[in-house]
Amino acid sequence: MMKTLNISNLSDRFEVAYNRIDEVLKKRVNYYDKRYTVLLRQGAKQHRLINAYADELEQYGRLRNAIVHEKRELGSYIAEPHPEVVARIEKIADIFTKPNYAMTIATKKVITFQFDDSITTVIQGINQHNYSQYPVYRNKEFIGLLTAKDIVKWMAKYAGNHKVDLVDVKVIDILKDVKEHPIAFADKGIDIFEVEEIYEKAHMNKTNLEAVIITENGNKNEWPLGLITAWDLIEIDYTAD
Repeated sequence: MMKTLNISNLSDRFEVAYNRIDEVLKKRVNYYDKRYTVLLRQGAKQHRLINAYADELEQYGRLRNAIVHEKRELGSYIAEPHPEVVARIEKIADIFTKPNYAMTIATKKVITFQFDDSITTVIQGINQHNYSQYPVYRNKEFIGLLTAKDIVKWMAKYAGNHKVDLVDVKVIDILKDVKEHPIAFADKGIDIFEVEEIYEKAHMNKTNLEAVIITENGNKNEWPLGLITAWDLIEIDYTAD
């Protein structure tokens, strides 16, 4: 009798975890067909988090069908998941329902510059920190993003075979002369799903988003707490192990 109770509990736990994941797919995946397998496959194209577990979850979907659709009576299942399988799907469900805050993958020590800083100061900063993107402010007002590539392009354009006294060149001089970089802002509570959605919407609008800057409330004139690039999303190592 005790054995039957334990087996039933495993199936119940599996079904609960499956339903939690199914709810996330329906909420996060933008697709008209709300069937589990369809959402899973579409979601794998939209989100790296879903893609990381897509193969496993498709197998779990088949197991769930065997467990639920072949159920003969209340509390009785024709198939029974292994305890390790139950533990695994519960772990994935936890990751899906509590995705990491974006700050866990953001560059947390954001180096900023003022619009009237000398470009030599920026070059020293690049040598010291080895970052490629730097938010620029006029006091507390965000006015743009300066990249290492911008500086190289500017120097190639204006230096040529002539010497340029960089001490006299200000950050604003380069910002005025380069193409403005598309930037998005988000509050510190945003999760990785939402950051991916920001990049996806930008892509659909044919905008090559340079970075998502995280501030306290998502206001662009608040001090940056973190910065996330598309590369940061690519490098995420999602694992439930």
